[in-house]
Amino acid sequence: MIKLIVVGKIKEKALESLIQDYIKRIQSFSKILIEEIKDEPNYEDEAKNLQSLMKESQSILSKITKDEHVILLELRGKLIDSIELSEQMDKAMIYGSKNIVFVIGGSLGVHEEVRQRANILWKLSANTFPHGIVRLLVVEQIYRAFKILNNQTYHK
Repeated sequence: MIKLIVVGKIKEKALESLIQDYIKRIQSFSKILIEEIKDEPNYEDEAKNLQSLMKESQSILSKITKDEHVILLELRGKLIDSIELSEQMDKAMIYGSKNIVFVIGGSLGVHEEVRQRANILWKLSANTFPHGIVRLLVVEQIYRAFKILNNQTYHK
């Protein structure tokens, strides 16, 4: 099963519709579940931001079991192309991970504990995107990875 743990909700109906379209496509390959974590407020005060970050990160970690393969979207991660992502997913499924979990943190990022729990730190791009667009890009890449793994033509 594929699990997405994401901080925040999608507010734009058009974006949500596109995300749901990819979720339906993915379901022909795997179950997929999206778990939304409450987006904590951002403050001018750094100490309060740290509290928000810790609260979000603890919520994320509470949704991950020890036998899950975790791919964290992380600015300090490695750029991974579609083929490498499909290979990483394939390897995780072959070696017995119960689920592959993609984590998309909030605007403050994630605490170091979440980084340490991750099996892979994936830098989607050097650019900055709104949260909803990142979610769309991730589900599209998951769908593309399944198409690659099944030798289907969508990839090119």
